[in-house]
Amino acid sequence: MKALLLRDLRLAIRAGGGFGLGLAFFLILATLIPFGVGPQPDVLASIAPGVLWVGALLSCLLSLERIFALDFEDGALDLMASSPLPLEGIVAVKSLAHWLTTGLPLVVAAPLLGLMLNLPSQSYGWLLMSLLIGTPALSVIGAFGAAITVGLKRGGLLISLLVLPLYVPTLIFGADVVRRAGQGLDASVPAFMLAGLTLGAVAIMPFASAAALRAGLKGS
Repeated sequence: MKALLLRDLRLAIRAGGGFGLGLAFFLILATLIPFGVGPQPDVLASIAPGVLWVGALLSCLLSLERIFALDFEDGALDLMASSPLPLEGIVAVKSLAHWLTTGLPLVVAAPLLGLMLNLPSQSYGWLLMSLLIGTPALSVIGAFGAAITVGLKRGGLLISLLVLPLYVPTLIFGADVVRRAGQGLDASVPAFMLAGLTLGAVAIMPFASAAALRAGLKGS
């Protein structure tokens, strides 16, 4: 499993598997928003939680197709499916690799982008915590969408249509954590809900993704 994780990390860095792409998109989005809505500090502060979370969500979408596509094209996915390693564990490792190369950089960059959007100072800690808790759910849910569409042409658009409805609860509670913190309200309730969603996704989605992969490989 460790070797598989290191392999996926190397592929993400060397083969354009999404490393830096999501971060660049996140930066561009946060930079353009003030030009679109105006430089008023109060307006930017009110929309900052939603903008940052929507940006993180869309950034994760960019590289979902490549979670399994490269392995499917070169036949490595068939070898993995027939190896002694459980396919559920392989899916979990690939989801972790996606989070390390896409989700974690977004977490690190979020405070800087929060400054650009005039995010209230009391929200920064909650912003980091909410993204750190919530972005793993985006990766494992996205892996499920990638597993369903593996081998399909133009699967990227279909992945977006499949996973965006599943992303909505994470987006709602993640943005609500930051919004409540900025307003001086108790943010623990949406934070616990967000953590529950992530734990549920991490526990269930690898099994659903593995089942989708087995069906897709049999069909191909």
